[in-house]
Amino acid sequence: MNPRAPHQLSSRIGLRPEPFGAMAYHFDTRRLVFLKTPALVELVHSLVDYDSVNSAVAAAVDGDEHKANLYVTALSSLADAGVICER
Repeated sequence: MNPRAPHQLSSRIGLRPEPFGAMAYHFDTRRLVFLKTPALVELVHSLVDYDSVNSAVAAAVDGDEHKANLYVTALSSLADAGVICER
């Protein structure tokens, strides 16, 4: 994943809200991925509103670099799983 590029939730993903965050179902691969916090779900939904992953993460963490690194790592894993994609 290129964090300087704009991303969005893949159109091939169905998200089901859960108390812990959400379950993401990939319609093509039938893979199930867990988003483990509501804040991560909110960040994934907000990606479409930003010019890059970095800017979306920066808005979500309000200067907390440790939290930003955790989110970038999580989003990279979601990109590898096909949950989010470059737009």
